[in-house]
Amino acid sequence: MFGRDWDTFLLPYEQAVEELKVKFRSMRTEIKRKEEYTPIEFVTGRLKKVSSIIEKAKVLNIPLEQVELVPDIAGLRIMCQFAEDMHRIAEHIRNRKDMTVVEERDYVTNRKPSGYRSYHFIVKYPVQTADGEKELLAEIQLRTLAMNFWATIEHSLNYKYKGNIPEPVKERLVRAAEASYHLDGEMSAIREEIKEAQVLFETKSNTVEEILKNLEKMIREGHIELAADYHQRFHEAQGGDIVKLVELADEIKQTLCGLVDTDRSY
Repeated sequence: MFGRDWDTFLLPYEQAVEELKVKFRSMRTEIKRKEEYTPIEFVTGRLKKVSSIIEKAKVLNIPLEQVELVPDIAGLRIMCQFAEDMHRIAEHIRNRKDMTVVEERDYVTNRKPSGYRSYHFIVKYPVQTADGEKELLAEIQLRTLAMNFWATIEHSLNYKYKGNIPEPVKERLVRAAEASYHLDGEMSAIREEIKEAQVLFETKSNTVEEILKNLEKMIREGHIELAADYHQRFHEAQGGDIVKLVELADEIKQTLCGLVDTDRSY
């Protein structure tokens, strides 16, 4: 198409998308281990289709010989629970040493006429290829879950109406965008309560997993009656205070360590 080997051209962009996804997902895991709460809900990435690249180049008046100037051939989307989380991730992107921010677009404070809200970065990102290092343009979008829900619906309607959404539907979309924006505001107002609830849920989930694993180990080592007694106490503790569940987990762990030491002494 147009004398270009698109598969070869897009290969480093595909590499960039995969690398960026790994880096930000690893960042999510690292923050969660340290803080029990992470500003990143999930990360997705995509490679722009050839037809979309050509169309975007025409819109931006970019010659196909310079199609690498299209800024969003490689795209990453980072979803956050709260608007405040977006600011934290934005600052992190600005401070990264493995990419260079060349443009920022704040569609959160200054939404598009359609109602669209998001925060966009255009970055230069280097990838290592068989022919050496190549510095590519990539777009990173930050959205709340509410913003992403709205944008997904708007994208589907644009596809259905080929970009010519009927005026009544447009008006409803704008109202829905404002409702989404206010929803984010309400969620931010109770952000600390939500975070505390999520941390408690995560703590309980991890504690239950630890207890069950240790009880399974106890059974494998032949201490079936003891495991049955602990399982009964575990069943009773599940409906109560998380503190009691954590204390039971510690007791089971200590008992198991004692059993292992006793078995080794023989």
